[in-house]
Amino acid sequence: MITTTEKTVREIAIENPATIRVFETLGIDYCCGGKRSLSDACLNANIPVAQALELLTNAGQSAADDANSWNEAPLHVLTAHIVAKHHAFVRQETPRIESLLSKVISSHGDGHPEVRQIEELFLAMGQELRTHMMKEEQILFPYIEKMEAAMLAAEPLPHACFGSITSPISNMVADHEDAGALLARIRELSGDFTPPPGSCPTYRGLYHSLAEFEGDLHRHVHLENNILFPRAERMEAVGAAYAIR
Repeated sequence: MITTTEKTVREIAIENPATIRVFETLGIDYCCGGKRSLSDACLNANIPVAQALELLTNAGQSAADDANSWNEAPLHVLTAHIVAKHHAFVRQETPRIESLLSKVISSHGDGHPEVRQIEELFLAMGQELRTHMMKEEQILFPYIEKMEAAMLAAEPLPHACFGSITSPISNMVADHEDAGALLARIRELSGDFTPPPGSCPTYRGLYHSLAEFEGDLHRHVHLENNILFPRAERMEAVGAAYAIR
């Protein structure tokens, strides 16, 4: 893969999904912050551009979460994947992490007040994500699937109560940015998810789980912001132009 510092992080991640692992290792946001050029992203993360270029150039052509190309997969397959893998992960991990937070606060809250702040942020994010996923599963994703079916059948686009699909997509992207900001603050408060020296297994497990949650959410948002949503908007534009003829 040949990349340049002028390309955006988003473009690099879409061209070669294996680079996602590199961005995660370097602490570079490739989903909500993916519109930055590689050079700007490296500057913001205080990483030498040459180091990033070397790692990205050597990145393989496959990634565990994106072994097949989501750029070409049918949209209904992509939405099903997001729900089955990433929405399910959020629903499974959120209550588990909330329980770990409660235990750590009970045992270590007095000496580590930052954990109480982390709990407050995580609870708020969990509630927002539950509402967000419900809107996607009950409104946005079904419409995208109906729109795709209509296009394949050469039929008019289905009626949408929200007007253009850009409206709910804009709302979903805003939700993603809010969740990303909350996670970034959690990362900051936890010292990059580094438990204090001599921490108990529960404390270590909590920070490990929070790091995993952040990684999964980044891949989740990447699939939606950078692949699903742009493809759905292009499909709507093509369908609307076809209807005018």
